[in-house]
Amino acid sequence: MNMTEIDNALRQLRLSGMQQTLSTRAMQAQASQEPFLETFAALLQDELERRSSVLMERRYKRSGLDEKVSLADLDWRFNPKIPRAACFELHTLKFITQGANALIVGKPGTGKSHVAKSLAYQATLQGYDVRYLEADTEFARYALAGSQDRANLLREWVKPDLLIVDDLFLARRITAEAAEALQAIVHQRYKLRRALVVTSNRVVQDWGKYLGDATMASTILDRLMHRCVMLEFEGKSYRLKEAAARLAVQPETS
Repeated sequence: MNMTEIDNALRQLRLSGMQQTLSTRAMQAQASQEPFLETFAALLQDELERRSSVLMERRYKRSGLDEKVSLADLDWRFNPKIPRAACFELHTLKFITQGANALIVGKPGTGKSHVAKSLAYQATLQGYDVRYLEADTEFARYALAGSQDRANLLREWVKPDLLIVDDLFLARRITAEAAEALQAIVHQRYKLRRALVVTSNRVVQDWGKYLGDATMASTILDRLMHRCVMLEFEGKSYRLKEAAARLAVQPETS
């Protein structure tokens, strides 16, 4: 086979990682007079890295995340009362293998969503199937859906290794359909021992009021809190800090 034929064969075999670096590896082998096995090993490594990158990006797109964030991005000195050690412990992702949950509650703008998104992104990097939901948006979509679409959505929310439900009760009251969906998610994932992370601005004592059903709130919290770490975020708003910084650098207009 000549180079063109080898290139075509790699395309047919869908070995895109090897195909993309074939000419470079061939020139490298000629220039350094590498043994065949070294060159072949390098091509195999190129293929493995290409496949890993493609799978990682596929997991990220499927997750529903809108940004790739890290705990390193947080200004921990700005809010020293945030439970830093507990956040980094969650970032090890041991709670996923244990089928445990995390409940992150506290004031708006203190970094709850950032921490939840960083957990989700880290999990995609580690090969886990992840779904991230903005609670108000996704539960509103569920409430408007037909019966078959609702069943599909619930299946999609129960299936992954890690589910993030972000900003629960942001608009305070949620619809009866959304409340039933939340109860089903928590109940089914609890039975299957699949990890769930919930963030909320609302204290758990008020969940019955926002659900419109104290018994349902008790049932949800019973399962959610059984195998769970609870993090309370206190402090100032990062968003207000960033807004003030932007205003400070804006030029004055006459």
